[in-house]
Amino acid sequence: MTTSKPAEVGEEIASAADASPAPRPRGSVGELLRKLHGLVGGFLGAAIVLVLLVVLLTSTESSFLTFGNLKNVLITNSPLFVVAVGMTFVMISSGFDLSIGAMMAVSEVLLWEFLQLGVPSVVAIALVLLAGFLIGALVNGALVGVFGVNFFVATLGSMTLFYGIVDVVTNGTTEIVSSHTLSSIGYGDILGVPVPIAIVLVALLGGGFVLRWTSFGRTVYAVGGNREAARLAGISTRWVVMSVYGIAGLCGALAGVIDAGRLGAASPTDGSSIALISGAAVLLGGTSLFGGVGGLAGTIVGVLVIAVLGNGVNLLGVSNYWQGVVTGGVLIGAILLARYQGRGQHVH
Repeated sequence: MTTSKPAEVGEEIASAADASPAPRPRGSVGELLRKLHGLVGGFLGAAIVLVLLVVLLTSTESSFLTFGNLKNVLITNSPLFVVAVGMTFVMISSGFDLSIGAMMAVSEVLLWEFLQLGVPSVVAIALVLLAGFLIGALVNGALVGVFGVNFFVATLGSMTLFYGIVDVVTNGTTEIVSSHTLSSIGYGDILGVPVPIAIVLVALLGGGFVLRWTSFGRTVYAVGGNREAARLAGISTRWVVMSVYGIAGLCGALAGVIDAGRLGAASPTDGSSIALISGAAVLLGGTSLFGGVGGLAGTIVGVLVIAVLGNGVNLLGVSNYWQGVVTGGVLIGAILLARYQGRGQHVH
């Protein structure tokens, strides 16, 4: 039996130590990025894009980082924020709602009709919000959750139906919506906070609480992650799907109320592009189009990227013909970056 000499053992240990990778320095850029990734999850890419946009616009436009401009950005994009809340619920459940913008037009026309009939403004708004939830749940939710229709087909059909009904009711013309309550929603403030921004805060906080802290929120993630497994676990997947489309309808109706208050009118074409824009914002925020992954923290960042980008191209005086090209190009790049960076990450 041979025994290694102490010197030889020491040499082996030394050579093994030399062969092992050296520990990364604690203050390295990679370590910082990993820590940031742990904090913000799948929307780190969108957060980086947002910071770069803010730095660029602050250095080129002195009016960008002013209280008035930032307040205007938030108020102008308040309908987008609210719609994106509903879209986040739907996309986490592994769906998409193309009709959420049409619900804005429906809610505005309903408001106009109720006010024409002499219904008090507060009651009219409450009825519109209830109608938004019920229409979303009983039309889109039932088609997708009960009858198993593909969500793109179902919501494309309902979008066409909603806009058609609005055109029939209004004859394709914009109608004036005159109400002190609506004007207060569009231009009033609560303790110094503009009402549209206050509504956005309530929607985000309420939606975030539901997703993170309630059993219903957990079932939304479960259904989005694997609907069949959720069903086998005893979750009423039909009820969950109907509920999330109801929430989307409610958010679309609420966004319509804000828009009616801001514009003082009910437009039959309102919300025509907001479904795709809000979907892009939610994707930017790390929510997966395949469901089960996402959260409202990332959605906030995604909407801010779109809002700041839109404000920036206006401040820079970019031609209207080029604004869509610039915005679309940056969004595609940001979404690709966010998808690559946030692959497989869960954001709650």
